[in-house]
Amino acid sequence: MEHVLTTERLVLSPVTARDHGELMAHWAGVDVRRFLFDGEVLSPADVAEVIEESERDFATAGYGLWLIRDRESAGLLGTAGLRPLERLGLEVFYSLAPGAWGNGYATEAAGAVVEHALGPLGLPEVLAEVDDANTASVAVVERLGMTPFAVVAGLLGPMTRYRRTR
Repeated sequence: MEHVLTTERLVLSPVTARDHGELMAHWAGVDVRRFLFDGEVLSPADVAEVIEESERDFATAGYGLWLIRDRESAGLLGTAGLRPLERLGLEVFYSLAPGAWGNGYATEAAGAVVEHALGPLGLPEVLAEVDDANTASVAVVERLGMTPFAVVAGLLGPMTRYRRTR
């Protein structure tokens, strides 16, 4: 499969329509969607649209939404991807199942996505937008070498925008 990213412990595969149910179940988790969707529950149609957009983006630009799986068990750990952040550029984003928290998977998966963006895709920079209350994600983007450049208002409070350049 094209666009598969691998790390020491993870396989990141582009999401497809076959993954709809698994993605719905993952994103329905209260703790998973708390910061990713500001608590909003996505409808089946919303998830289908995300998948369709991702398939289109992979076909035309080489990026989209990846499912994060453990290399050994192939179990779903979460998602990671690139998406537009307003008109500023592409941002890295990710979600992990609560059972996968605290193992470095977010840093490993998001790092693979950032390296893909700055390497093979040739982007000059990658952005991230993180709710300030999401201290775990703040730590992840800092471990990725991203630096803050702006603070904006968010539904849950202030959000800091980060960037990493080539």
